[in-house]
Amino acid sequence: MNSRFVSLVRKELLDAVRDKRSVMAGLYYAVFTPLIMCGLFMVLITQMSSPDDLKITIVNSEGAPDLIRHLNNNGISHSDDASQRKKISLIISDDYATQMLAAKPAEVALQADSSNEKLADSIRRVSRSIERYSSEMAALRLIIRGINPSVVQPIKLNKQDQATRDSKGGMILGIAIFTMIYSVFISGMNLAIDTSAGERERNSLALLLSHPISVRQLVLSKITAVSIFAMLGLLLILLVSKVAYMLVPWQELGFSVGISSTFIIAMLIIGLPVAVMASALQLFVSFMAKTFKEAQSYLTIVLFVPLALSMAASYNIAPDQLRWAPVSGQQQALMELIKGKEIPLLQLLVSCGFTLLISIALALGIERMLKSEKVVFGL
Repeated sequence: MNSRFVSLVRKELLDAVRDKRSVMAGLYYAVFTPLIMCGLFMVLITQMSSPDDLKITIVNSEGAPDLIRHLNNNGISHSDDASQRKKISLIISDDYATQMLAAKPAEVALQADSSNEKLADSIRRVSRSIERYSSEMAALRLIIRGINPSVVQPIKLNKQDQATRDSKGGMILGIAIFTMIYSVFISGMNLAIDTSAGERERNSLALLLSHPISVRQLVLSKITAVSIFAMLGLLLILLVSKVAYMLVPWQELGFSVGISSTFIIAMLIIGLPVAVMASALQLFVSFMAKTFKEAQSYLTIVLFVPLALSMAASYNIAPDQLRWAPVSGQQQALMELIKGKEIPLLQLLVSCGFTLLISIALALGIERMLKSEKVVFGL
C-alpha cells in the first residue's frame, strides 16, 4: 500500500514538473511579491525621510512675510511654473497683517480638491505647517501679555511607547505574513486544477482509476503532491523575503525588520496544515467543475475566502472569534511571534485542528465524488 501511494505521489510530481510553464506560473508569486513589496517600502521610506519640496500657489504672499518664511523652512513655497506646482492654492486675506497686529484671527484660505488622492498628503502637509505656525503665534501672544502658554494646556500627556524595535517592525511584517500565507494557495493552484479537471479532460483520470489502486490512495496522493508544491512556494517566498527585507533601510523609521531562522521554521510548521487544507479545497472545487477553465473560474472566487480571513487578521479588524478559525488563527499567532511576544498555543492548536478537520472533510468529499461516474467522466 505504501509503495503504491509513493508511486502515485511520484507520478503526480513528475506530471507537474513536465509542465514547466505551469510550475513557474505558480512560483512567480513567491519570487516577485516580496521584491515588489520591498521596492515599494524603499520608495515610501525615501519620501517619508526626505520629503520633496512642495510647490503651490500662494496669493498675496507679501501680506504675510513671516508665514511665508515659516512655510519655506518647511519646504513649502510658491511657484509660477504650472508643471512643478501642485493644484493647491493658499490665499492670504488682504487684512491679514492688520488682524495679526490687532491680535485677532487672521484669515488664510486653503483651496484644493480633497477627493484627489494624489493631493491628500500635500494638503495635510500644508495644513499641519500652518497649524504649527498658528500655535507658535498663540504662544507668543500669551507671553507678550505676561501669561505662561502652559496655562492653556491643562493636561500634559507624556506618551511612553513600550513597543520594541522588533514589535514595531512586526506591524510591517503583518502585511508580509499575509503574502506568505496566500502563497500557499497560489503556488499549488495550477497543479490542483491540472491533476483534477485537467486529467479528466485528457481522459487519464478514468484510466488511472482502472489500475489496482483505491480511490482513497489516489485522493491522498493528489493532496500530497499539491501540498508539496504549496510548501515549496512558501519556502521560496520566505527565502526571498529574508534577503529582500535586509535591503530596506528600516532604521530610518526607527525600527528593524528581519526574518529570522526561527520564524522561517515556525512558518513552515504552522503553514503545513494550511497547505494541506488549501490543496484539499482546490482539488474539491476543481473536481466539482466540469472543465479546466470552469475550475479556474471557481477557484478564483473561492480563494477570496482565505484572502478575506488573512486580510482581517493583517489589519486587526478580525473579531475575537476568528482567532480560532483556520488561516486567520495561524496568521495572528505568527504575528505575535514576529513581534517578540508569546505565541497563544491554545489558539494556535485549535485553529490548526480546525484546519485539519476541514482538510479531512474535503478529502472524504473528493473520495465520494470520484466514486461517481458522472464526476470521473465529466458528465
